Amino acid sequence: MLVMMQLRYRFRITPDVAQRAALAQAFGCARVVFNDGLRLRQRAREAGEKYISDAELFKQVITHAKGTEERVWLGEVSAVVLQQALVDLNSAYRNFFAAVTGKRKGRKVASPRFRSRKDNRQDIRFTKNSRFKVLDNGRLRLPKIGDVPVRWSRSLPSDPSSVTVIKDAAGRYFASFVATTAEDEILPPVGSEMGIDLGLTHFAVMSDGTKVSAPKFLRRAARKLKRLQQDLARKTKGSNRRKKAVVKVARAHARVADTRRDWQHKLSTTIIRDNQAVYVEDLAVAGLGRTRLAKSVHDAGWASFTSMLQYKAARYGRAFGRVDRFFPSTRMCSDCDRINNKMTLDVRTWDCPCGSHHDRDINAAINILAAGQADRLNDRGAHMRPGPIPAARGEAVTHPDAACSTRSVEGTLVPQGEEDVKTPR
Repeated sequence: MLVMMQLRYRFRITPDVAQRAALAQAFGCARVVFNDGLRLRQRAREAGEKYISDAELFKQVITHAKGTEERVWLGEVSAVVLQQALVDLNSAYRNFFAAVTGKRKGRKVASPRFRSRKDNRQDIRFTKNSRFKVLDNGRLRLPKIGDVPVRWSRSLPSDPSSVTVIKDAAGRYFASFVATTAEDEILPPVGSEMGIDLGLTHFAVMSDGTKVSAPKFLRRAARKLKRLQQDLARKTKGSNRRKKAVVKVARAHARVADTRRDWQHKLSTTIIRDNQAVYVEDLAVAGLGRTRLAKSVHDAGWASFTSMLQYKAARYGRAFGRVDRFFPSTRMCSDCDRINNKMTLDVRTWDCPCGSHHDRDINAAINILAAGQADRLNDRGAHMRPGPIPAARGEAVTHPDAACSTRSVEGTLVPQGEEDVKTPR
């Protein structure tokens, strides 16, 4: 089976002084067009008028605006850059409407907001219509900007369909290409499958007993970041020295993020290459990010790591699955399927009444593997919840006074507040 998918390939670019000025002008024009389109739609809504269509918005904000004195300078940049700015605005509106009506899954999306020239991140996008080109000498030709040097770390699998030029908070420039992968990337099948339990003490614990220590990149850089933040706080607001201090802080954070991303890419590639199927738990990262463990949760980067596993599994012909976050992987005995009492985070090993001795994390990884395999073997492909399991002593509630505060879960009654809510280990 041939699997072709579109992926992003990001490379560092080093524009010269003139090219940086041209990019700054393009960033500014794209921002103005986006804000003009947003302002028109907001005014139409406040006046009780009908929603401005996409075609009418393009006509008013770009075509007509270029003929006015106030916006005549929009013609100095590529028209595709301006068009893509409005494409982003239309996408933001569609996501907002889908979230309001309930058609969009996941977290709610707010309405589009105005872009500021003080935003830490600026970007513009070129499509094939703009006729950008990767030259034979390794440079990237961008319309009305010039031939920009690119630091190629690898070759593109095919001709890119678009490129996004990004300036991040640290003042670095990147070119992000969208290209279709090759057809021959399917890896040969292997016999092993893996369940992964993600945590904080150990970043990943595998069902085969392997434990990967958490690198804690942010914690290791905390002393340097603290010094840079203190130095930034001493600078006068609006001064040039404060601007330089802001860039230093941004570069330190970017170095942490780059190191974490590189480490996660290497680990996820190794896991996907060595296993035919990989299963992880569907953690509520957004919710855990609002607890006292927020700093450690964000430092771990679970969401980005599981996303890497998912797209690499699709790319290389592997299977990937997520197990429901309310599945009691920690408390369930992997030998007898008994659900035992809740355990505090300091309990790292426990004994089951059946006589089995368990390492908390390895047992959870084994249960995640079993639950993932059960979902995968479901003929209809639907999500299959765990079957009825006898409740531990004292967990099933049958007393009339307590029955009003219980709810049925797969044939057992679990008191409110006693369900197994996923917490970091």
